Amino acid sequence: MSAHEAVAALRELGLSNYEARVFVALQRLGGGTAQDVARASEVPRSQVYGAAEDLAARGLVEVVESSPKTYRPVSLQRAREQLRASVERQHERAFDNLEAVHEERADHTDESDVATLRGHDPIQDRAAALVTNADDHVLLVGPRDDDLRDDLVAALEDRTAAGVDVAVVTDDPAVRQRLGADVRVVCSPASGDDGYAGQTLLVDDATVLLSVPADDDYTGPVDEVAMWTANTSIGHILARFVQAGMEAGMDEDVDTDE
Repeated sequence: MSAHEAVAALRELGLSNYEARVFVALQRLGGGTAQDVARASEVPRSQVYGAAEDLAARGLVEVVESSPKTYRPVSLQRAREQLRASVERQHERAFDNLEAVHEERADHTDESDVATLRGHDPIQDRAAALVTNADDHVLLVGPRDDDLRDDLVAALEDRTAAGVDVAVVTDDPAVRQRLGADVRVVCSPASGDDGYAGQTLLVDDATVLLSVPADDDYTGPVDEVAMWTANTSIGHILARFVQAGMEAGMDEDVDTDE
């Protein structure tokens, strides 16, 4: 990694441009005066003093009270630990503030709201939340054992125990072993790639989540995409299409656990 790349990486960890350049220069020098650091970092000497003092406040630099002052970097291991702790503190502070904002938010749900999600874990988060709120029935089509997350399994079992009509349709027999004995599991080849792409979740009469694998040509980190709507007018329409599709696809070769 070049010095330029090291500076860029340190800036992503929260250091200012001058702080990062001074710290990289000190690692290269092993220590030096403001003039030495200015030459090595191309930071104006008048700015080196403030950057070095800020680095000292972060626990990344020792200040030797000589004449002139000399600056020495802490070990890389100590710097790693100090920066990790700083990032963690910033993380906690950010999400503490986000939680406070979240509690104050208004409900912006609209009758025609349809939302999109990208990424398997965010989609599983939403699916588990939707199942948790089910009052009457849940239908999950297309899950496989290796991508059925524990919290979604727990939500399906909890709703079954609460008297909600829960049905899971899959072409993977291992799903039956994964779910509690009280959850109705239907094994059907129609729920695989030949019948349905991705997964379909229907909750009550107006909440639908449809997910599909990301396009093979997609080069980003997203492995799955989904759209969902809850308790909306369009949800009623989608739910009817889902139910009609299930009835058409389940006419043959169905094996239940009952």
